[in-house]
Amino acid sequence: MGTHFEIELAKLKTIIERIGLLAEGQVSEAIKVLLQEPEAAQPKVIKKTENKIDKLDVKIDEICQRIFALKQPVASDLRFIMSAMQISNEIERIGDLSISIVKKAKNIKEKHDLILKFNVADISKLVELITVKTNNCFVTREGSTIGEILILNKDIRNKCEDAIHEIVNEMKVNSKAVVSGTNLVIVLKHLERISEHCTNIAEYVYFMVNAKIIKHEKLDDILPGE
Repeated sequence: MGTHFEIELAKLKTIIERIGLLAEGQVSEAIKVLLQEPEAAQPKVIKKTENKIDKLDVKIDEICQRIFALKQPVASDLRFIMSAMQISNEIERIGDLSISIVKKAKNIKEKHDLILKFNVADISKLVELITVKTNNCFVTREGSTIGEILILNKDIRNKCEDAIHEIVNEMKVNSKAVVSGTNLVIVLKHLERISEHCTNIAEYVYFMVNAKIIKHEKLDDILPGE
């Protein structure tokens, strides 16, 4: 049996994995609502999951406080605890954005046509993929997965920018598309932000493993082989 310190660290890792999966489920359900898939969960279910994430987020803070109170962690343990607190915040924001997507999706009329026209389904599936990879990244801490996330985020950002540009042009020539187009633009910005939060988590994992902060660094500097 491990020491109390080791038990608390293991508990912290387990809870982060748990809220990561909850947030991943929220993103998946929000996208189903957006794409009008019949098996999508009701908004109340998604909100209930958000409440679970909030409670676990508080629990993470409590565990971190206990660890700091009991022992002064150093090196890799300290990096893990510091990153855990930041990752928890990123996951909570992903949950908030998922709920916002559900709310905005209700205000998009003729949603299927707009989604098809502006490639929203493909972008949404990429965002689902990056959330799955992000949770896997925290569990495995593999550098290759971190690199995949950074590259995928760049692709999502570019596709969102292109889609938003096309929607704005559509609204300029079609006044009937203004309300739905505006809400769809907001949804795309939310999807882009979810991707950014996933990338932030990958950066914290990189810090845990390599003791190096890569935030704001160029992708080619992080992945010279790309």
